[in-house]
Amino acid sequence: MDIKYDTLEKLIVPSTVDRIKYISNQCYNKNVLDIGCYDETALLKMDTDFWLHGKILEQAKFVVGIDNSEKIPFEGIKENEKGIIFRGDATNINNEILKFMEYDIITAGEFIEHIVDPINFFIHIKNKFQGKELIISTPNGTCIGNVFMGMIKREIQHPDHLHYFSFKILNTLCIRAGFIDFEIIPYQFYATEMILKSRGLKKIFVKFIEKIIRIIEKIFPMLCFGYIVKIKL
Repeated sequence: MDIKYDTLEKLIVPSTVDRIKYISNQCYNKNVLDIGCYDETALLKMDTDFWLHGKILEQAKFVVGIDNSEKIPFEGIKENEKGIIFRGDATNINNEILKFMEYDIITAGEFIEHIVDPINFFIHIKNKFQGKELIISTPNGTCIGNVFMGMIKREIQHPDHLHYFSFKILNTLCIRAGFIDFEIIPYQFYATEMILKSRGLKKIFVKFIEKIIRIIEKIFPMLCFGYIVKIKL
């Protein structure tokens, strides 16, 4: 998209998608490097349909995960015959992981908002995996939830987040990193952790709110919960 960065410029934004389904489907029958896959704050999603890494593992030919979690032992975590997770720095991937196999696609779900320098991360991945595909996802700083919470002097925020992005800022990051072929896709709201932790009427109420927000996102996709960026490296 040719963005002029005019204040009143109209942006052509596609409809929202299911983040987990979209990303995992892109990994079908491919060798995948999954970055930041062992998020300790979301491990309650393991063994459910809401864990991105697990769904990638189902679809892919083979998955190598990398995460700096202290819960990952030195030898890594062998998941099954199709996957293993290593402990390491995803912003400076070591040669052992690079040489482990020939990767077709690199995924980094809900990752770039946690790191100090997203542009250098993009450049690092571009230099290491030229010709491959990178798919990232990240929360939207202008999502409808932030708007509503701001009206009552509240803010929902993860303590490890260093950045929030918007459609135009993601476009700027991709251009600054030297990407030419990329697509920015909004993804829909999910209240997974609240649903998994809730019971009875509270759970029904949370699911109802989730559906209402998704209807609003469908009408106004720039109020989406987050964005997926699909990049040709």
